[in-house]
Amino acid sequence: MNIIKLLVLSSIFIMTTTLFGCASTPQREGFGEWIDDSMITSKVKTALLGDSAVSGLDIHVETFKGRVHLSGLVDSITEATKAEELVRDVNGVVLVKNNITVK
Repeated sequence: MNIIKLLVLSSIFIMTTTLFGCASTPQREGFGEWIDDSMITSKVKTALLGDSAVSGLDIHVETFKGRVHLSGLVDSITEATKAEELVRDVNGVVLVKNNITVK
């Protein structure tokens, strides 16, 4: 009887730890999400480089699950605001965090 209890408890423990190991974490993204974020980043950089009012080369773009983080240095607050507006118009962008610094 003790062996059966031990086997049942061991099986439950193994299944539980396996299930927790399969759970996704918010820090990581799957391959499909990574591809989507890469596409969004490319579209954002294209939009920034395509607008003459924004120095797109000076703005760094990071994307995670559709949330875009902008950083870098620009010449004016107008340029930082314009960059944020351009990014908000890109398809797939869920949120924009603008940490662009004015020189």
